[in-house]
Amino acid sequence: MDNTSTPHLGPAPFRFQPASDMVEGPAFSRTFQAITLLTVVGSGYWLLSLWQQGKFGGSAGLEGLRAAGWFILGWFLLAWTAWHVMQSRACLDASGLHQTWIWDKHMAYEELAYAKLIRVRGLEWFMAPRFYVRTLMGKFAVFYVTDPVVMAECERLSQELQAFRQL
Repeated sequence: MDNTSTPHLGPAPFRFQPASDMVEGPAFSRTFQAITLLTVVGSGYWLLSLWQQGKFGGSAGLEGLRAAGWFILGWFLLAWTAWHVMQSRACLDASGLHQTWIWDKHMAYEELAYAKLIRVRGLEWFMAPRFYVRTLMGKFAVFYVTDPVVMAECERLSQELQAFRQL
């Protein structure tokens, strides 16, 4: 059976080609990464000093360490998140949008219904712009983008998608 003559149900898929084969950059700015790292180091130092002062059960020994268990687990969660802030990358390639994160994100271009770059101009050095995308089925994702080249491609993608969906 030949399916080439069968009409597609729903709107035609959106196609997008980045300026180069792959446009990639850090998801978070160096300033934000530095603030994140300082928060982890500072809170770790504070937790250690509280333990040494015996604030977790009266002694700085093993008993105090056990009493501080939940605080230590919280610090490890903070450090784990900070690791991902340092390593996270945003990418646009031929297949779609990608971001490495605690759980990697991916969105194919042909599924996109809406896209918008949300940012506070002048504060990109501190607060990473967000690229909000939504599919035709209503699924959404937020990609953090800091690199100017990636931001420009996201703006272009948003404009082309809006023009495509208005047809």
